[in-house]
Amino acid sequence: MVFVVSCLFGMEKFVADDIDALGYKRLETIDGRVVFEAPEEAVARGNVNFRYAERLFIRLAEFDAPDFDTLFEGVKAIDWQNYIGRLDAFPVKGHAIKSKLFSIPDCQRIVKKAVVEKLKLSYKETFFKETGATVQIEFFILKDKASIMIDTSGVGLHKRGYRPVSNAAPLRETLAAALVTMSRPREGVIIVDPLCGSGTIPIEAALLCTNTAPGLKRSFAGESLPFLDNSIWKHAREEALSKIKKWDSGIYGFDIDPDCVELSKQNAKRAGVEDLVKFAVGDVRSFHSPIEGARGTIVTNPPYGERMGERAEVEKLYNDMGVAFSRNVPNWQVYVINSNETFPRCFGRRPDKARKLYNGMLPCTFYQYFKKKG
Repeated sequence: MVFVVSCLFGMEKFVADDIDALGYKRLETIDGRVVFEAPEEAVARGNVNFRYAERLFIRLAEFDAPDFDTLFEGVKAIDWQNYIGRLDAFPVKGHAIKSKLFSIPDCQRIVKKAVVEKLKLSYKETFFKETGATVQIEFFILKDKASIMIDTSGVGLHKRGYRPVSNAAPLRETLAAALVTMSRPREGVIIVDPLCGSGTIPIEAALLCTNTAPGLKRSFAGESLPFLDNSIWKHAREEALSKIKKWDSGIYGFDIDPDCVELSKQNAKRAGVEDLVKFAVGDVRSFHSPIEGARGTIVTNPPYGERMGERAEVEKLYNDMGVAFSRNVPNWQVYVINSNETFPRCFGRRPDKARKLYNGMLPCTFYQYFKKKG
């Protein structure tokens, strides 16, 4: 089988690492997508284990589609009866980028019509009730080349299931996991988010450091796909559970808002890491180590100040952060994601490394401070 993994821009390397870790062969990488080859079991193992991906698709076909006729014929050529039962629902959605076929509704209609025509031939039916299992068809047309796929994830993989409610400016779980990964967590060094909001960064740190698969506590669309062997899901979860390990170094989250702290605790409990992460009320402007003399790493997502009148306020916050960190934890490593280009100047320190990332569709910079001052 050929699979396509979608991800946020800038996350392709992390997705590729996940694919490699599962032992599968990568075929191609483009912006926001990684293609790989693997047996059927990858549907379950990928959805359960992928930490940085947004969705996992099975690619059924890829062909040139400069016009609607070729799109129709390419879709109709697929053996849809192998994937869609007589009563199954088969909605269609997709994207088109830099292609002659740019109208998404028109492409949806053509793809749907082609599938129906093929199923008519296969099942000798003229009408399909679509009352059974849902097989979500997805097309992706890039530079006039169409990929026709089936979505196996359903709800996006960034939704682990532990965060039914979040604060006003949530950070995607997949991105939070990547930020923690880039901070190079290691035993003997505590991880702290002094502006934890709904607790996403500390919770993702706990999942990562214990090697807990992020999809263990949720379900996937692929579990109801009629053409897949259902036993692959049981095997994937058992394998993931067997790989969980201990983590003895501390993980902490602080926020000035008591409601955020309480929400973080609830989220950690739903994620099953409530014994690994400690949350408490705290003001970043007077931040100090929760353990005296500890080696530590800060990973955080401070407010960006995008609304009118907030800019001066958040820039003052960045300055106060810089002062507190320099005074109280001068040798700690600091990792900050932000969309405000004034952050380094306000923080009072040039980053050792800066990496462009996206929080959803919002371009951001991940500022990394890992060299000792002086």
